[in-house]
Amino acid sequence: MYGGLRTEKTMDKIGELRKLMKKNNIDAYIILTDDFHGSEYVGEYFKAREFMSGFDGSAGSMVVTENDAGLWTDGRYFLQAEKQLEGSGIRLFREGEQGVLSIPDYLKRVLDSHMTIGYDGRTVNGRFGMKLRQALPDNPVCDSCDLVDEIWKDRPGMPKEPVWLLDEKYTGMSRREKLARIREKMQTDLHLVTTLDDIAWILNMRGGDIEYNPTALSYLLIKRCEALLYIEPDKVSEEIEKELARDGVYIRRYDDIYTDMEKTEEPVMLDKNCCNMALLSVIGSIHQAGLPSSIMKACKNETEVRNEREAHIKDGLALTRFIYRIKHSEGETEMSAAALLESLRCEGGDYLGQSFAPIIASGDHGAIVHYEAVPETDRLLADDGFILMDTGGHYLQGTTDVTRTITRGMLTEEEKRCYTAVLAGNLNIASARFKKGCSGSNIDYLARSPLWEMDLDYRHGTGHGVGYLLNVHEGPNAIRLKNADTPFEEGMITSDEPGVYLEGKFGIRLENLICAHEDNGFVSFETLTLVPFERAAVIPEMLTEKQKKALNEYHEKVYKTISPHLEQEEAEWLYAETRPFK
Repeated sequence: MYGGLRTEKTMDKIGELRKLMKKNNIDAYIILTDDFHGSEYVGEYFKAREFMSGFDGSAGSMVVTENDAGLWTDGRYFLQAEKQLEGSGIRLFREGEQGVLSIPDYLKRVLDSHMTIGYDGRTVNGRFGMKLRQALPDNPVCDSCDLVDEIWKDRPGMPKEPVWLLDEKYTGMSRREKLARIREKMQTDLHLVTTLDDIAWILNMRGGDIEYNPTALSYLLIKRCEALLYIEPDKVSEEIEKELARDGVYIRRYDDIYTDMEKTEEPVMLDKNCCNMALLSVIGSIHQAGLPSSIMKACKNETEVRNEREAHIKDGLALTRFIYRIKHSEGETEMSAAALLESLRCEGGDYLGQSFAPIIASGDHGAIVHYEAVPETDRLLADDGFILMDTGGHYLQGTTDVTRTITRGMLTEEEKRCYTAVLAGNLNIASARFKKGCSGSNIDYLARSPLWEMDLDYRHGTGHGVGYLLNVHEGPNAIRLKNADTPFEEGMITSDEPGVYLEGKFGIRLENLICAHEDNGFVSFETLTLVPFERAAVIPEMLTEKQKKALNEYHEKVYKTISPHLEQEEAEWLYAETRPFK
């Protein structure tokens, strides 16, 4: 599927890299996925790991030594990475699997203490850089060498998309008020913000430097009485520059952050974990602290929650019409189906684009957790079995992320049992009520327990935070077995997406977005997503009475909200799909 000329080119690139490593006296070279801000998704200029390895998943790190090359990625991408790395000479390290070494531990094993490690320090975040130095304290580090740039002759340029401002009727809070709230939390007179979505949220500013993530490459230095936005000036119109200045925000050139920080003698409050190593190395005095904006951004205010409800009605209408059309048409492929859904979303008003690359996976493609159809893999949608569809959109009213797994024909008993177990897990999370102070790690088992009873599980988290017209993956709230320790608070929007994936057979994932609400010291969820589940795949006897009640109430809400906007035939179909289970 992926081999041939592609893997030959990968081997040639690794050979060129080794020559450059030898020339620069580097014994191990690390290539991460990050841009200069530790972003999960990056612009074309920053896709060095993809360029060198041929693996195009959104998460992965590469290490090249004189005699070895390895790529580390998580469980979402194991199947994809296996196929794309085949024949390239790059070994796959499955992160999280028993006995698999981390990159620092691997380098500790293969390098002597005098051997040099190289990387581009602008693309290595502090969390990883500090772990590396802790594991290999005696190894010299060359942190200012971008060797890939010497190989990548036709490298795309740095993104130059203009920024725009989001009106307060969507944000619910002015940038002046946000800056004031952050200054109340500042523990020094200087606070450096390096994460792009935080900067966008604080300034009510959006950009287009990263596909699907409406952010702009920038840094923000907040002082007591003013703030400096480090960004390429040609991205900011004269009108926007004046509006920012009225709130005490002034423009500096993007790269000036390094020289300005080097000259600064005062302590700078920042989060080392998400600041790149090149920048950390020039700051004289660092006051380590989490980002105040992180929790503020995660807890959507009343205006944002109200807007999100409106966005999900628009999105639910588009998806419901899409499912109806897919079930009543022939000849659609994975790629043409994605294009059809995009056209339906565009009809909804205030639609700005997709919130991530769409996943339309038919048959066994669904077992690849983050499958993305390309011309070489595109296929007709199956007439029997499952079609997994994970898509999302950006609206002025907010961001959506929804997964449905549907069928156009017959299902096996195994497929139905797996679907019902995944649905039960989704309903368990959606209807949970728990003491305030609990986090995602406390409730993750609710989603997995129906699958555990069948000796099944899934390798991804159950839920992630979602930004407001920002990153579709947003912390700190999450639902997963480990390391989801931030308690749920009022207004946090999180995905609820259990799944099951049987290699060579099928994949199932069911995802809604849920909003946390506090009441009398307890937290419960409001489901925002409004799209029917696949009735033909449900075995009612496998559901508890509580789960059936939750499903019936959800489907009643979907029908009442969406059906008035449908054509008669579509509404009749939706009525049949959402009728209650007795």
